[in-house]
Amino acid sequence: MNMSIRLDSVLGSFATYARLKGRYDDDWIDRLNHLYTTIILIIFTIVVSTKQYVGEPIHCWCPAQFEESHVQVDYTNNVCWVSNTFFVHFKDQPPRYTDLNSDMEIQYYQWVPLILLFQALLFKVPCILWRILTASAGVNLDKIVTLAAETAYVAPDDRDRTIKHIVRYMDRWIENAREYRSGCFIRLRQQISKYCCIVWGKRYGNYLVTLYMFIKLLYLANAIGQLFILNEFLGTNFNVYGFEVMDHLARGESWSESPRFPRITHCFFKIRQLTNVHDYTVQCVLPINLFNEKIFIFIWFWLVFVATLSTFNFLIWIYTMIFRQHRLRYLKKFLRINDCYKSELDKKMAVKFCEQYLRQDGIFVLRLVGKNANDVLVSELILQLWNHYRNKPLFRHANQISDDNSNV
Repeated sequence: MNMSIRLDSVLGSFATYARLKGRYDDDWIDRLNHLYTTIILIIFTIVVSTKQYVGEPIHCWCPAQFEESHVQVDYTNNVCWVSNTFFVHFKDQPPRYTDLNSDMEIQYYQWVPLILLFQALLFKVPCILWRILTASAGVNLDKIVTLAAETAYVAPDDRDRTIKHIVRYMDRWIENAREYRSGCFIRLRQQISKYCCIVWGKRYGNYLVTLYMFIKLLYLANAIGQLFILNEFLGTNFNVYGFEVMDHLARGESWSESPRFPRITHCFFKIRQLTNVHDYTVQCVLPINLFNEKIFIFIWFWLVFVATLSTFNFLIWIYTMIFRQHRLRYLKKFLRINDCYKSELDKKMAVKFCEQYLRQDGIFVLRLVGKNANDVLVSELILQLWNHYRNKPLFRHANQISDDNSNV
């Protein structure tokens, strides 16, 4: 039942753009990958499919005897469409059928809509994994960040109630995710989990962080890997295609004839008449390649753009979340803003507040709120969480001991 609800929540995000846009459980680089890139690829699929299946994707110059029958002309167009054509410069002599090789053949044009849809699916897969796996983490990230982002548009009283609701929700999640077992081995694993993601899990406070870094890595690997996937699909050195385009632009050369996306190709086929087999080589025009060329030029530059941003974004998240001192610095900044970091006790408790209470996952959630809302709201949440933490019995007991020692 729970798995069904989770799948409905994940798969239901495909229903409308508003549903996709309304999720706030990641940052804008993730949405650049799984939302905007997916939309672009689907639009390209519609454009190519319309021209390919509604228009006339190929038209061949048939032998003179074929002109007497529309059936023969249609047969020529169809057989050249379903079979692979080949490209030869007009200054070169067309090869014989026995001399053809895979480098000459144009093998991709029938499958362009499917490969574009496959690319869109690959960009969506990391997002689906993220939402399925976070659903079992015991916290609804979308609920927390959405409520936080919506506080900017509500009345002050409603805003205070919403922030308190978020704090209670986060506190319940943090306490439920705590490890209540004891032992030397458990303590060792907890200490290791503060500095290294090799030991990770819901009870160690680094489950969401480690999972998010893995999803970030998937986005990056997908953007780079698709350049090589298209290289295999198109049968050319597509991974350097953009550099060739820029070189053509720099030299002012014409694109009237492109070996990768030729408009004029040749088709070789046989027709059996009784016991005789006739060989025919016809010249064909592929209007669809006018669109394919421009689409794949854009896709090359877009993939490089997305891969570059994803790389920097991944390194920034690693820098801010993996290293302990950066997490402490992030938390202390907001405590100072709220005038909660003055006494020696505050400084000691701030470290415990970071490492024992919020831990890596709690600070990660606060950073997501900051990415999707603003730092003012993060400051208010940290203040409420800090006050909530100070009112816990363990903290009050430590505070009382500190006061007794200072009086002595």
